[in-house]
Amino acid sequence: MTTTRAPAVAAHNLIKTYPGDIKALDGMDITVGAGTVFGLLGPNGAGKSTTVKILTTLARPDSGTAIVAGHDALRHPDRVRRAIGVVAQKSGADPVATGRENLLLQGRLYGLRGAALTRRADELLDRFDLTDAAKRLVKTYSGGMQRRLDVAIGLVHRPEVLFLDEPTTGLDPEARTAMWEEISRLAGDEGLTILLTTHYLEEADRLAERVAIVDRGRVVAEGTPDELKGELHGDAVQVVLREDAGPLDARLLETALSEFAGVREAVVDGRHLRARADDGPSAVPHVLAVLEREGAAVASVTVARPSLDDVYLRYAGRRFADADTGDGAPVPATAGGAR
Repeated sequence: MTTTRAPAVAAHNLIKTYPGDIKALDGMDITVGAGTVFGLLGPNGAGKSTTVKILTTLARPDSGTAIVAGHDALRHPDRVRRAIGVVAQKSGADPVATGRENLLLQGRLYGLRGAALTRRADELLDRFDLTDAAKRLVKTYSGGMQRRLDVAIGLVHRPEVLFLDEPTTGLDPEARTAMWEEISRLAGDEGLTILLTTHYLEEADRLAERVAIVDRGRVVAEGTPDELKGELHGDAVQVVLREDAGPLDARLLETALSEFAGVREAVVDGRHLRARADDGPSAVPHVLAVLEREGAAVASVTVARPSLDDVYLRYAGRRFADADTGDGAPVPATAGGAR
């Protein structure tokens, strides 16, 4: 007889409204399997951090349910706190204490004492390559070192679930890559459940086994990165027109492009043209022929496999970078439906 492990995190229909009638969450539903890395992917202001605050007992929803590590986060917040580790967007380390002192303090808060606490601190300092800096004040650490210490602090008490809220924001590319490698090791070596929030498409694609794409306080798509990208058949064709290109009749151009078999979803936005094609390389000559006929001077053409940005565009009705501006523009009526 086989048994199914209960989800490590299960949130249903979370609603959260802030003063000024700002709806941060609008029916958020997520389920995170035990021992997996789950990514909440969305632009700034999408509701990711509010979700984490509720799941980590730092905020209460207006309505909805949240179960974390088998405990009701609303009825038994103390039980949840003992079972989780949290790495917030801003460092929680004391800058005028040493790295070792920060780890020892965190351990004492969770009841660790004596030799067991010392061994755990040494283990984490070694794991995160901080042994040589253990006696230095945290304010002297680089951004990457400080972020590694933040993760180490969150792991002192061996939590069942680790929450990482935008863990690599502000890091340089080298430090970000190092953090990605460590997160992958945590999940692979220790079987730790990790809920990761991020607005980096590449980060979610690389780390998360499952991704929930969040927009305006709700999940608009969920699946493995490959499943989500696989729903968008064919290639993405993008054309950038030269700055000296004259004005174009976007509607006429979109109609002309759609006449070619295998080319669909053509959209002209200023000097940028985007379309999907069953066979991108074969479609390029046809696309260029239409542009030439319309007198459009082309600066560049690219063909790419579908990305999570394309998935976001399909379900949220706008590109990820546009949503990240937080302009609050209404979602088109067609958003969320398959095309």
